Amino acid sequence: MRAAPTILHLDMDAFYASAEQAAKPSLRGKPVVVGGLGPRGVVATASYEARRFGVHSAMPMAQARRLAPNAAYLVPRFALYRTVSDQVMELLGRLSPLVEPLSLDEAFVDLEAGGTADDTASALAIGEQLREAIEAVTGLSGSVGLAGSKMLAKIASEEAKPDGILLIAPGTERDLLAPMPVRTLPGVGPATADHLRRAGMTTVNDLAEAGEAELVRLLGKAHGGSLHRMASGHDDRPVVAERDAKSVSVEDTFDTDLHDRVRVRSEVERLADRCVQRLRAAERSGRTVVLKVRRYDFSTLTRSETLRGPTDDPTVVREAAARLLESVDTTGGVRLLGVGVTGLADYTQEDLFAQAADERTAAERTAAGTTDSAGGGTVDGGPEPEEPEQESAEQLAARRWPAGHDVRHDVHGHGWVQGSGVGRVTVRFEEPESAPGRVRTFRIDDPELQPADPLPLVRDPADYSSWPASLPKSRSGPISSGGESRP
Repeated sequence: MRAAPTILHLDMDAFYASAEQAAKPSLRGKPVVVGGLGPRGVVATASYEARRFGVHSAMPMAQARRLAPNAAYLVPRFALYRTVSDQVMELLGRLSPLVEPLSLDEAFVDLEAGGTADDTASALAIGEQLREAIEAVTGLSGSVGLAGSKMLAKIASEEAKPDGILLIAPGTERDLLAPMPVRTLPGVGPATADHLRRAGMTTVNDLAEAGEAELVRLLGKAHGGSLHRMASGHDDRPVVAERDAKSVSVEDTFDTDLHDRVRVRSEVERLADRCVQRLRAAERSGRTVVLKVRRYDFSTLTRSETLRGPTDDPTVVREAAARLLESVDTTGGVRLLGVGVTGLADYTQEDLFAQAADERTAAERTAAGTTDSAGGGTVDGGPEPEEPEQESAEQLAARRWPAGHDVRHDVHGHGWVQGSGVGRVTVRFEEPESAPGRVRTFRIDDPELQPADPLPLVRDPADYSSWPASLPKSRSGPISSGGESRP
């Protein structure tokens, strides 16, 4: 526990939804929900306007639609979110060499290690100026917590939301934590909270007063001891820079169960290609391919295959995933498929390209044993290869024109998809810095309409190349400290 509040926690406000509102002038100030739009979809992020209706992350999308039927429902645009995240993380990296990203929109920063703050006043100044820099560069807002430990800094940023800053002054930690519910503390989930409630403990103060021995008796030595220290405001975990991802994966939940085996295989191959795209974007390779299958009865199976060395070859990953699929019974239907790569490395083992070629050659030789020499058909009148189950026109349209994604029209310029159906796609033509745009409808195969890349949220971001060497003037307004959040 530090004597000065030099650990900073940044949490961007309703990140995905806020980015969509910044990109789409017609959605500003309106409820926006981002996530999977199918009947089995889940909310990823809801704007603060949507949260007033009770919508929150991890909620089934069908329930969200019942609560907020007039909200805008959009498919995530991860390319945009990663771009904005990179801008934010670059600003954080200017404050300290010790930056610990937790996700695209959240990170810890050790200000003391960067020499940018060593007391309450300097920490407050940096925190406020960071928020100003983020807004100027990305157009979005973030909430900042400052404290002497990671746990308290994260609690502070949560209390400061939205668009606020909160500093927990040294010596006030216990008073701040005392009335908070036990679930405020890291590691206390629903089951642990219920167990503590049955023992008469519902607030952090209850935990602190119960004593370590009682918590150890209830929760075990490791968990009970850790919880008592946190309830007393103690957390000595350091900020760890460059936390490496342990895996890269993608998965899809299907609106209706897939029964056709050939369609299932084609989806696995598509997911393998997407997984490799993410792998290459991260400039990594991986050694173990993992297949995830959730069946019609919600049972989930995983299969894995370890290669001779790391690879980022889409053919190798695709063929490994297909082999894994052969060991899975999909009778009855499949509701979710996923492909991942673990055992990540910063290099690629070149002989895996030869491995892929060898496996294809072996497959061709095997096939040659069951076909005639001319390759004109199967021997003994065997069955013709099965054709994959075809997607409906509506399914194809939804995949080509996801709601919220960017498009460009040869005449009308840049816009985004409001929705598609009955052979049509509806587009609103506007840009981040324009006025709310007009809506037009086109055929889904209109040759003048094409998918496009996201536009920058801020056309000409402020230059912070010299920051924090010459700190910008702090924006006016009250700054909270000692446990009171700024609205």
